[in-house]
Amino acid sequence: MPVCPDFPGADASGICGVNTLQSGVELHRLLDTGTVRKGVVVGGGYIGLEMAEALVRRGLEVSLITHSPEVMNTLDADMGRLVSQALRDLGVTLYLEETLTDFVTKKGKVTGVKTDKRSLPADLVILGLGVRPNTGLAAAAGIPLGEKGSIRVNGRMETGIAGIWAAGDCAESFHLISCRPMYIALGTVANRQGRVAGINLGGGYATFPGVVGTAVTKICQVEVARTGLQEKELRALGIEWVSAVIKSRTKAGYYPGAGEITVKVLAE
Repeated sequence: MPVCPDFPGADASGICGVNTLQSGVELHRLLDTGTVRKGVVVGGGYIGLEMAEALVRRGLEVSLITHSPEVMNTLDADMGRLVSQALRDLGVTLYLEETLTDFVTKKGKVTGVKTDKRSLPADLVILGLGVRPNTGLAAAAGIPLGEKGSIRVNGRMETGIAGIWAAGDCAESFHLISCRPMYIALGTVANRQGRVAGINLGGGYATFPGVVGTAVTKICQVEVARTGLQEKELRALGIEWVSAVIKSRTKAGYYPGAGEITVKVLAE
């Protein structure tokens, strides 16, 4: 379920999450009125960045707020900095290391936001603060929970109570590099977990092999991908590492369409 701040005015007109098809339709309708000039996106993850880019391309003046030192905190900061620059080049104003503290509303409509450092005017606020597992029912049923409140499962996606299965954004995953359970809410993971759970529910036998944390997106014509563990995760696990940053070309220089590529590699 999407993370929403519990502030007064959070239900005001012009404050949107983009988590269902209907919410996307309603956002399009609002933009089509031609009354929206200034947009504020809260959150520097995948949803927040994609929405910021989309709003710029719709002609809005866009600001993005994130509590992290750079956008995309699933990347190391030096790599996230490259994505931050791509957003700035597109025209997005970034407010890094700032936290949303309040909404400003008038007659039931949003007119701005406040952070711990400033106030910003806004005709539209899009919340991209991530998701958390919707596991209240599971907890009430006595099903053991794991990472970040997600449902603990075994390799067959069976919960701690025999005959009850879980998959997708409510369930944890086994990380093949850290060898520990992790909560990774990605559609690719949910799809594979659902297949495994369905096979087992139908009387077959299947196991979910685990994840390595791979995610891919495209922001401002920049293709961004990660896999494995980032520096802060290695630090938390007490693993020592070395790193190298490689700058090269996507193809041979003489080949049409060749562009720059930057790769960061971490090794134990």
